Amino acid sequence: MLKIMTITMNPCIDTNASIDKVVAERKLRCGRPRHEPGGGGINVSWAIRKLGGESLAVYTTGGPFGRLLKRRVDEEGVRGQDLPIEDWTRESFIVYEASSGQQYRFGMPGPVLQDTEWQSCLDFVANSSPAPQFIVASGGLPQDVPKDFYARLTGLAKKLDTKVILDASGEALSTAVKEGVFMIKPNWREFRTLFDGEGELDPAESAGVLVEKGQSEVVVISLGAGGAIMVRKQGCERLHAPPVPIRSKVGAGDSMVAGIVLGLAQGRSVLDAVRFGVAAGTAAVMTAGTELCRKEDTERIYQKMVSGEP
Repeated sequence: MLKIMTITMNPCIDTNASIDKVVAERKLRCGRPRHEPGGGGINVSWAIRKLGGESLAVYTTGGPFGRLLKRRVDEEGVRGQDLPIEDWTRESFIVYEASSGQQYRFGMPGPVLQDTEWQSCLDFVANSSPAPQFIVASGGLPQDVPKDFYARLTGLAKKLDTKVILDASGEALSTAVKEGVFMIKPNWREFRTLFDGEGELDPAESAGVLVEKGQSEVVVISLGAGGAIMVRKQGCERLHAPPVPIRSKVGAGDSMVAGIVLGLAQGRSVLDAVRFGVAAGTAAVMTAGTELCRKEDTERIYQKMVSGEP
């Protein structure tokens, strides 16, 4: 039985390279690049795979980068379903400056999707048999995809008795919560946009408003080094992970979502699944570039969180 499906409407190829120093107006010679599959839902499926779980990654592909993306997804052992589009899949260029330890990230514009192309994703979900237990909708939307796409997906999922976990921002997030989702996992900046213009916010109280209105059964707000806050009808929990050495923050949020949904699919309680997700997100910052979390790091951090070790 398929338990987890991830949706990525605007995936990319993450091209990672390093250089000693970034200097303006000079030809810079980078080291040999690595090409990794990227985009919210694909990262979540990849992290689930690293954690020992399985999912189905549904994503759009077009042009040379789309073909490379499909090849790399397959090479990483992620079960995937690509949805062909006419325009090109985008590339994201990430450069590590060795002299400073800084990372520079350049994101290219995404493709333009035709109505039939974005509709094909909804049709694929509607015709899934059996329907997945969880759908993770993650990442931004390409040009010409309706801003309420995730809201439409959520409405469809309800008919399938599938729970939606949403990691998005802006209008894509705000329209979806009006439809009512199972869980949202924004960071603090993304969460604040839901209450734009309302001044100072208390994370727990504001999240409680969404829960009370039935807009999200569970709200998990990631706070970076501050851990995370989880709010549901049963109350509020603040989760903290032990400090770890930071190499790259890329993919920490996606790893966190992967840990949460995998934990839920394995039958863990909501609290324990979110705890495992925080551990996975923390583990991700210990790896370089876009490597995401490692299983052994995640399990070690999780055990420390359970035991209360610093």
